[in-house]
Amino acid sequence: MSTSDIPPTTTQQQPRPTSPTTRRTESSGWTGWIVFAAIMLITVGAYQAIMGLVALFKEEYYLVGSGGLVVSVDYTVWGWVHLILGLVAVAAGFGLMQGRTWARVLAIGLAVLSALVNLAFLSAYPVWSVLIIAFDVIVLYALTVRWAETRT
Repeated sequence: MSTSDIPPTTTQQQPRPTSPTTRRTESSGWTGWIVFAAIMLITVGAYQAIMGLVALFKEEYYLVGSGGLVVSVDYTVWGWVHLILGLVAVAAGFGLMQGRTWARVLAIGLAVLSALVNLAFLSAYPVWSVLIIAFDVIVLYALTVRWAETRT
C-alpha cells in the first residue's frame, strides 16, 4: 500500500485549493496606524472646517484683530483657507480608510500645510491651534514611519 492510498488523518493536511483571484495579504501592526491617521485626519479636517466657519461668520470670536496675526489678512480669508483645508482633509481621511495611495500622499501634504497654517493662526486662538498642530504631527508620524510595511 502506498502513501497516496492512505486516507488523510488529522496529522496530514490537505492543501487548500487556491484560485488566481484569491490573494493572501499580510498586515503588520503598522496598518493600524494608517486607520488611526485616517480618523485623526478626519478629526483635524472637521476642526479646520469649524475654525473656518467661525472665522467667516463671527470674526469677533478670536482674541486678536487680524493685524495681530503672523500673516495680516482679513478673517474672511482665514475662514476660507481653513474651511477648504478642512474639507479636503476630511476627503483625504476617507480615502485613507479605503487604502488609497493618493490619499496617503495628499494627507501628508495636508498635515504639513495644516500645521503651517495653524502656526500662522496661533495668536488668534492659541489652544485650538496647538491642538491641531499636535494632531498634524501624529498624522505625519503615522503615515511616514514604516512606509514600506503599510503600503496598500
